Formats: sequence, C-alpha cells, structure tokens
Amino acid sequence: MVSEIISSSSAVTASSGREPWQRVYARRLFITDALVLAAVIFGVQLIWFGFSSADLKLTETWGGLAVSYSTISFVVFVSWLIALQIYGTRGFRVIGTGSQEYRLIADATIRLFGLIAIFAFLLQIDLARGYILIAFPVGTGILVLGRWLWRQWLHAQRAHGAFSSTVLLVGSSASASHIARELVRRPDVGYRVVGACVPTTLVGDFLPDTDIPIFGNLDKVGRALEASGADTVIITSADELPPQRVRELSWSLEPGRQHLVVAPSLVDIGGPRIHTRPVAGLPLIHVETPRYEGGKKFAKRMLDIFASGLGIVLLSPLLAVIAVIIRLSTPGPVFFRQERVGYNGEHFHILKFRSMVVDAEQLLDELARMERDEGNTVLFKMKDDPRVTPIGRFLRRFSLDELPQLFNVFAGSMSMVGPRPPLDSEVDQYEQHVHRRFLVKPGITGLWQVSGRSNLSWEDSVRLDLYYVENWSFTGDLVILWRTARAVLVRDGAY
Repeated sequence: MVSEIISSSSAVTASSGREPWQRVYARRLFITDALVLAAVIFGVQLIWFGFSSADLKLTETWGGLAVSYSTISFVVFVSWLIALQIYGTRGFRVIGTGSQEYRLIADATIRLFGLIAIFAFLLQIDLARGYILIAFPVGTGILVLGRWLWRQWLHAQRAHGAFSSTVLLVGSSASASHIARELVRRPDVGYRVVGACVPTTLVGDFLPDTDIPIFGNLDKVGRALEASGADTVIITSADELPPQRVRELSWSLEPGRQHLVVAPSLVDIGGPRIHTRPVAGLPLIHVETPRYEGGKKFAKRMLDIFASGLGIVLLSPLLAVIAVIIRLSTPGPVFFRQERVGYNGEHFHILKFRSMVVDAEQLLDELARMERDEGNTVLFKMKDDPRVTPIGRFLRRFSLDELPQLFNVFAGSMSMVGPRPPLDSEVDQYEQHVHRRFLVKPGITGLWQVSGRSNLSWEDSVRLDLYYVENWSFTGDLVILWRTARAVLVRDGAY
C-alpha cells in the first residue's frame, strides 16, 4: 500500500502541468470584481462631487493634511478587493453553487464599511455620507449581480462537462451508485463522475443503473486516479474503509490539485442544520432537529400576510380583468373551488380561476386511462388536456390561475411558500413518511414549482416537499419566491 501511495503521488505530480480550472475561473472573477468596484467607486465620486478634487482635511492633530477624494476612492477600491480576497469569496469551495459565495461578499463589504467608519471617527475624517451610503450598497449589488452572471455561464459550461471537478467514487456499490445518480442529475454543482472503485472482482463493469465505469476494488484507488485523471476522491461509505485506509488515501493525493471528500449518510438536510465539531480527533457532525414553532413560524406568517395583502392590492385590476374575461368567454363560474388537505391534515377549500370546462371532474376518469408522458402514478398531468379552455391555457401558462390563492394565504389556510396542497385521493396513496409534509402549511409556490413543476416524477416531488419541510427558513422562502418569478417567465413544466 505504501509503495502504491508513493508511485501514485509521483505520477500525479508529473501530470499536473495544466492550470486548475478553479484558478482560471477565480482570476476571471477577480478581473470582473475590480472593474465593477472601479466603475462604482469612482463613478459615485464623479456623480457626487463632479470633476473637482473635493479635498477634505484631517484634524489639526495631523497638521491639517488635505486629502482628495480620489485618494480616498483608491484606498476604498484596494481595501474592498483585499476584503473580498481575505473572506475567500473566490475560493473553489464556494464558487459555482449555493449561497455562501453571496453571503461572503456581503460579510466582507459590511465589515469593510464598519472599519472605514471606525477609522473615519478615530482620525476625525469628515467623509461625505452620501458618497459612502451610495457606493457600498450599489457596489455590493453589482458585485453579486456580476457573480450571478458568471455563475450562469459556469452552469452552461458544466452542462457540457467543462469547469468541473472530475470525481472518482470510492465505497460500496449501492452508496456509490446513489451519489453518482445525484451528481449526474445536477451537473451545475460541478462534480463530473468519471469512475468508481467498489468491493468487486470485476474490472470494466459499470455501477448499477449508471454508465460510470468501475476501475477495480478499493485497493486500486491509486491506479484508478491515474487512469481516470480524476482530481477529487469522494468516499461514499465508510464501512469498507477503516480510518487507517482513509488516512493513507489522503496521503496519496497531491496537495492543492487533488481533493478528498467524504459524503456522510445524510440525505436532503440543509446546510444551516449541519454543524461540524471536532471531538477527541473525531469530526462529529451535529444535525439539528427541525422546529416548526416560535419566531420562525411568526416571521413566516408575517411574510404571508404582507406579501398576500400587497399582492391583492396591487393585482386587483388584473384580477378583475381576468374574472371578466373568464365570465364572458366560457359558460360557468369564474372561480374553481376544490377541497384540499392542508396544515395538520385539516381540510380547506382552495381558490383558483377556472381554467377548465365545467364538467372537468367527470371527464377525468376517461383521460386517466389514456397514455401520457407527463404526470406520474399519483398526480394526473396532461400537456394537451382537452378539458382546458383557450383562456385557461393562457392562464396556466403564466400561472395566473393561481392568483386567487392569495386570498387563501391572507386568510391563513395557505402560505406563500410550502408543499403542494394535495387532494384526499392523493393522500390515500401516500406512504407514511410523506405525511410529514403536513407539518407546515401548503403553499402557492414551493421547491416543486421552481424545480420542474409538472415535469417532475412523484419521487422527486415528494423529495423536494420533504426537503422544504425539514429545512424551511425565512431566507429560503425569499429565495423560492424569487426563483418562482423566473420559473413563471420560463414557463417550463406549466400546463
């Protein structure tokens, strides 16, 4: 094993001539950040002071030294870039996925702003408040926008296998297959699986239900790294790898170019609930139990009241126009009311604009027997549903038929964000664990809507709903509402 470690390390070192994609991407981010900050800081200076030098003076303690705002702007510019670097906003562990990259930008900016305020007070520098109060929020917003645009480009590249870490999976066949399927399903996270080492005597076979080749058993990791060109090893299960083997594996990796990742047996648990705490040399992972009460629940209800009330007021002219069009275009009522199962399994009547013919429920049994590509074994969906009226098709395409649910939210039977409100017939088919979705109120939108809507399988719909229930937060609701607007405009899976 030791000889394999030494030979694999030397082979990897010899083949590491190419610059890692993380450095290339980080350098592009640095250039963009510098251009953004220069444009914002010096642009605000010109807008606020014009082309004059706008000198300011330090206190008499400093001999009445005059300093131009151009000098101040340059100092702020350099300090901001340094703060972004110190806080690791371009680190390979945060770029490309998740919200940590954006949070670090905000943290670095807020702390830099605080330091400038402290120094200005101590040195009695009378900085123009408008100059500071405009430059920092505008700079932060455009920095985040620039990073988001780069991320869209990065996701497009990753869809074709570029700008991704190449991964070798090590562990049991079942765990490696599970991790492989999840990573293949989400190429935007930046892990491209190129092979696996599992307890087997077969070489050249494939992981179950995947096209990932097997490079041998767990003793062949070094050779598999060399053959596959992987730069990341993910340990998918620890039963087959005792601590000493894991330690030896980490020694065999080239520092700075190859990385070791351990995937614990924790599925669909959000980052804020996970805390790592080293104890007696053991990296223990603490998982907080989800809570559905207290301040978070109050904040969620306040968001629901504010958002739904504001929506009802602002959209009232549109609601009236849609109601008139439905009434004049097709026979039948304007609204469609249906009993659904909500919070704690209680029943309520959901409110929608009617988008189908009046006898739609009677036609459902006949249509359910027809062959279709959409929907799943529990939810009935049909892309060209003959029951949908012409105006209803337009309303569904832009999710306008859902707008009356704002009244459900304001009344308290629904939330702006939550699991999809099911029918009684659907609940009868639920497995026991799926009933956890009733621990929170159903929502107008949710993870299911911003992740594919009608295109999702039943298993994916359940997984997303339960993930939301287990990990919901105020910030998460705001992110889902923002993604909902994008999903509605794209119109993917809406029919």
